[in-house]
Amino acid sequence: MNAPFSKYLYIGFLLLGLFQAFFSKDYIQAAASLGIGLAFDPFNPEQKWNDRPFWQKAVMIIHLALVAAMFGFGIGLNDK
Repeated sequence: MNAPFSKYLYIGFLLLGLFQAFFSKDYIQAAASLGIGLAFDPFNPEQKWNDRPFWQKAVMIIHLALVAAMFGFGIGLNDK
């Protein structure tokens, strides 16, 4: 996929997920939107994981942790 286009999709799904988490309080949908955003790598998708700089790896791992946290909030807060 074209790198600039995938950056826009990544940012769009990131913003959508944050909106769903903070304003709609729908954590499961936020986790889904943030998880879909991970599919659109904002960095060079041709570059192997081991060759990436540390900060790019950190951004992707923090994003994955955010997806897990939203999923955990969705499961935990809806447990009645």
